Amino acid sequence: MTSGVWAAPGRVNIIGEHTDYNDGYALPIAVPQVVTCTAVATGDGRARVSSRQHPGESVNVPITGLAEADVSGWARYPLGVVHEYLRRGHAVAGVTLELDGAVPVGAGLSSSAAVECAVAIALRDLFALPVADTDLIDIGRAAENTYVGAATGTLDQSASVLCTAGHALFLDFARGEHTQIPFDLAAAGLQLLVVDTNTPHQLVDGEYGKRRTECQEAAAALGVRALREVTDPAETDRIGDPVLRRRARHVVAENARVLAVLHTLRGRHDPREIGPILTAGHASLRDDFEISTPQLDAAVDTALAAGAHGARMVGGGFGGSVIALADAERTRHIAAAIATRFHAENFTAPRTLVAVPSAGARRIS
Repeated sequence: MTSGVWAAPGRVNIIGEHTDYNDGYALPIAVPQVVTCTAVATGDGRARVSSRQHPGESVNVPITGLAEADVSGWARYPLGVVHEYLRRGHAVAGVTLELDGAVPVGAGLSSSAAVECAVAIALRDLFALPVADTDLIDIGRAAENTYVGAATGTLDQSASVLCTAGHALFLDFARGEHTQIPFDLAAAGLQLLVVDTNTPHQLVDGEYGKRRTECQEAAAALGVRALREVTDPAETDRIGDPVLRRRARHVVAENARVLAVLHTLRGRHDPREIGPILTAGHASLRDDFEISTPQLDAAVDTALAAGAHGARMVGGGFGGSVIALADAERTRHIAAAIATRFHAENFTAPRTLVAVPSAGARRIS
């Protein structure tokens, strides 16, 4: 094979924020919006990357010099994946990568992981490399951690690679296990509205890494390796530092919320029952993890007032998107109410879409 086109989706997390790097649980779905990667094997020892979203900013660098290449911005994501393959000893003789993305950037829908996973699966197939799906996930994670400089966990890459249509993906990060959970909202007359608040977040600005460090310090204060090992939120009261106490309380309670949603879905109960759990998750992210914004809070509050069964911010925080679980006939009304609220508050106008559980990374031509 010398060329092809591959795609990897963004994701929304039903529940389970900032739990992945704490060895906890999460429940994401892939969205229909994808990043496509047209890849061509060249054999000339160079890595060329371009993006339809960044015309005139193509990069052409020697593959052997990727570790020291003076590259910034969006191009570090795909080049980081190439670098990671080479660092692990895989033969990538030269490649041209053309990217095109429909996943909103900075919206908390993991456009970066979609780029990484589209490139990772393209390189695996293009060069017939012996790389399992779990390796694809780790290659994407390593590229983002070391080459880009964002200290993320593996939630986003796991969702982009492993999700299947019509299902949520239950992830157990401590055990490295995943399970497909049927998630057919349409059958229950529901939709999952995604509201992009148009306040892009940046995971490399230090706050995300700071939260990760605080969680590690909280775990040490409780005498455990990871906060996953604590199951009772009341145990966090033993932490003397009030900030670390709040961070730990969120993670422990969030793991419990993931399991509660899982129990509801597996028991084939009315999915509307997970609404209050989602809303409780937002309060925890706002008050204990302190990563919400006025725009995110306004979107959540307005969605609930307009009839949503539950709503919460999604993603790393400090901007991005909100999800709202609502009856299908209410979603337009909720979207309009949020737009009206944003206009009244002089916020940038939001964008909305309906998230439908979709397929993970794949070759499309």
